Order: sequence, then C-alpha cells, then structure tokens
Amino acid sequence: MMTGADPTKTREVAKYAHTAPLVSCRFDPTGQWLFAGGQDHKIARWNLTDGQKVELSGHDSWVRGMAFTPDGSQLITGGYDGRLIWWETAHATPTPLRTIQAHQGWIRSVAVSPDGQMIATCGNDLHVKLWQTATGEPLATLPGHTRHIYNLAFLPGGTQLVSGDLMGQFVLWDVANRQKTWEFKVDSLSKYDEGFRADYGGPHSLCLSADGAQLFASGITNVTNAFAGIGNPIVSQVDLKTGKLIKNHLTKGKLNGIAWGVAVHPDAFIIAATGGQSGGHLFFWKFDSEEEFHTLALVNTARDLSLHPDNLRLATAHHDHHVRIYEMRGA
Repeated sequence: MMTGADPTKTREVAKYAHTAPLVSCRFDPTGQWLFAGGQDHKIARWNLTDGQKVELSGHDSWVRGMAFTPDGSQLITGGYDGRLIWWETAHATPTPLRTIQAHQGWIRSVAVSPDGQMIATCGNDLHVKLWQTATGEPLATLPGHTRHIYNLAFLPGGTQLVSGDLMGQFVLWDVANRQKTWEFKVDSLSKYDEGFRADYGGPHSLCLSADGAQLFASGITNVTNAFAGIGNPIVSQVDLKTGKLIKNHLTKGKLNGIAWGVAVHPDAFIIAATGGQSGGHLFFWKFDSEEEFHTLALVNTARDLSLHPDNLRLATAHHDHHVRIYEMRGA
C-alpha cells in the first residue's frame, strides 16, 4: 500500500530552535515527540502538537545514539561520555530512570531489539555490547572489530545484529549464541588519505529494508582530505545475505559532504540528509539508480535524519541550532 508520499513536493512545514548546534534527531514510535541531541550536552524534546519544548539533562557530552522501546514508552540514549541513559519518553520533565557507564569512550550508536528485551550499543572501545532493557544488566560483550564501531542495527527477527566500523567492515552477529556469524567489507565507505596518513569513513548511519535482506549504509566516499572531511556523500546498498554491493547511490553534482542520516521509505526509495562544505541537502534515490531523482537544498548543513512513523514527514538536525520538519506532499 502506497503512503502518498511525493519526494518532489518536499517542503519545510516546521522548525524548532535549541540553544546549541544539533547533532542528532529522532521521532518516537508514536509520532508525538521529536528529540534532538545538542552540543551543549542536552537533549531537547518537542511536542509536535503544540511545539512545547523540554530539555533532558544527564549526559556530559554530545548524544548521537538514540533508540526507543517498541511501545515508545522509553528512550535510551548513548553519549560520547560512554554513558547509557534510560528516560520516560512522555514524562512532563524527564529525568534519568537509569544511568550506566557502558563503554570506555564514545557510544556512537544504540539499538533496541524488536521485542524490546535487549539493547545493543557500540563505540570507540571496539566492542559491541548487549544489555537487558528492563534492568540495564550486561548480557554480553562481543569483540571482533579492530577499529571504531560507527553503527549497528537489529535485523527484523531480532535474532541477528549487524555492526559496521571505520573501515567499512561489517559483522553479522548471532544474538542468541553471542557469536560472529560472518563479516564482509564495503570498500566504498572508507579510504586511506595518504596526505594526512589517516583512514576516513565508516557508516555514519545505517538502516535495513523491511524484510532485513538489504543494508543501507551512508557516509562519505572519494575522500581527498581527511582533515577537512572533503569527499562525496554516499549511500551503499548491500545484499545482507551475501555481503555483495548492490548499488552505490551518489549525487549528480559530486557535492562535498557526508551523508549523516539515511532512511528507507516503504514506497521503495531512499532518503539521505547530508552536510559539509557544500551545505545541507536532502537526496532521494530509487533502489536501482546511482543518481538521485530529486534533491532539496537545505538552509543549513544537516547532521542527522529521522523518518516520522506516518512516512510523510521527516526531520533534520542542523548546525544552526534548529531541527526542521519536512513533509513529502504538497500544501
């Protein structure tokens, strides 16, 4: 069933201001709230009905990792301070329900299993970790990556987990047995810059098709200057059963920037939000096309993307202290 979304008619319908640049954003599963993480270490929550804002304090760092329990009752956040914090999503003035020191160094990504029983985290200590949602008790530490782990996601059945690191190396995990099933590399998502003698890349965002058969990982490619982050936005589409690349989705104008957020729409197209030296953009691709079929220039560089549960709205977090909401249909 088609949702009625028309990317070519995408338009801004709302924006909300914060006191600092924003680095992340997420709609909750009910579609009532929008959360965003700021460089002031706070998380802002807006009520989409009346625009009312509440700030959540508990981290001592930027918060990039956000995930919700399936019923939307709790938000779990992971910060660059290594802390994992549980919050009551709809509380009038949310305070931490539970805080644990989960990783040494940055937590880059947080995911909740489809049944809501388990949380997965990853970061700069090279470990994927599993936690019990209800208590915060540690369940397992999964070693296997040799570089910073940028992102992870549960497959739809919840029995498998995929994680990806700086080098574009992905690991598929058997969650029940706490074991690595196999691994594969996506070369387009990482490059060694000989001038600065540095590796640059990694999946800055990733998501899966509804059936879990395909992986969509976004980031940067064709890097020519790792220090300045000069390269082109990319979304790599991979067959998760074989690890083989299906398609690299690139931009017609070869703009400079990073695809910080990616989402797969149920109407069979891909959305990415980009930011960098060429400014901010929204790109839309068909699954079988290398070049986008629509582009929307944004007023400021985008640093994250979230698709609303209605599949008609999306949000972008920006360096100019704003989170913006767009609707993919005409007025």
